[in-house]
Amino acid sequence: MDLPVMPPVAPMLAKSVAEIPPGMQYEAKWDGFRAIVFRDGDEVELGSRTGKPLTRYFPELVAAFRRELPPRCVLDGEVVIARDGRLRFEELLERIHPAASRVRLLAEQTPASFVAFDLLALGDVPLLDEPLSMRRPALETALAGAADPVFTAPASTDRELARSWFAEYEGARLDGVVAKPLDQPYRPGERTMFKIKHERTADCVVAGYREHKSGPVVGSLLLGINDADGRLQHVGVCAAFSMARRRELAEELAPLRMTDLSEHPWGAWADEAAHAEGRLPGAVSRWTGGKDLSWVALRPERVVEVAYDHMEGDRFRHTAQFRRWRPDRTPESCTYAQLEEPVSYDLRRVLGM
Repeated sequence: MDLPVMPPVAPMLAKSVAEIPPGMQYEAKWDGFRAIVFRDGDEVELGSRTGKPLTRYFPELVAAFRRELPPRCVLDGEVVIARDGRLRFEELLERIHPAASRVRLLAEQTPASFVAFDLLALGDVPLLDEPLSMRRPALETALAGAADPVFTAPASTDRELARSWFAEYEGARLDGVVAKPLDQPYRPGERTMFKIKHERTADCVVAGYREHKSGPVVGSLLLGINDADGRLQHVGVCAAFSMARRRELAEELAPLRMTDLSEHPWGAWADEAAHAEGRLPGAVSRWTGGKDLSWVALRPERVVEVAYDHMEGDRFRHTAQFRRWRPDRTPESCTYAQLEEPVSYDLRRVLGM
């Protein structure tokens, strides 16, 4: 491979802001695997956000890139899996599998797509130092003839349209809106764009915590919500505390600590078979590997209000943020019924499929 921009390349990143800023280019924020695609003839490499190759996990995309992309180019975009008009991140996670036979099977059953939103090189010309106002038209021209599963992300400079996207696209499980300065060159690894994400709140039962890597203080709170049968399901964690607050929480929660897990709703967490019957903390996966998944059990008596962006199935997609304790709420009242369901929106309308 011999391209004017060579792997690995760290993608340009975004910082969170509360409002959609004026005077920029706006795009949907995709919920998939960020990826840089390098094509030089038959040679194709798909690089992840960390620089590690994703190529072997998406053989159907490698074939599509050889068919649909310009012969020599470097693209920034997102690998996604869509089904029934919505993004399916959990199905995307399943693709990171060590067995090539499993990868091939999933490539047939749940094929991935690639949504391109920037052009870093074309032919022998590097474009990193060119402004977005030049790179975007070049991207549209380069991919004018591309077909499914390669798409160009919709973009606009209309702030009101971006606001409507923010409201509507969540129903297709998109993650918010990204705003990009038009005069900005591409700066790998730098947070020079802006992201505006959805935020909702939920009342959750605190049923345990994991200790921080620095010692016996709270690293993250383990959150639970009751399903329709009254079973407490592990839905995610709440983290990002200051060190002083971690110590305070450990002292505050100490009276609730349990040593006998026979009465705890997640007492069977160490039994791998029990995870098939409900959501418990501590499930081992390809992502956790040898990570210490032990946790401190608490009597599930306290309720916390947390902020979250959106759900992925029956759990929080990202780490939730602590807002306040809710002494006025009982653990039994924390059910899935409280969660707001976005109005459905067909992803095919976003991509013009």
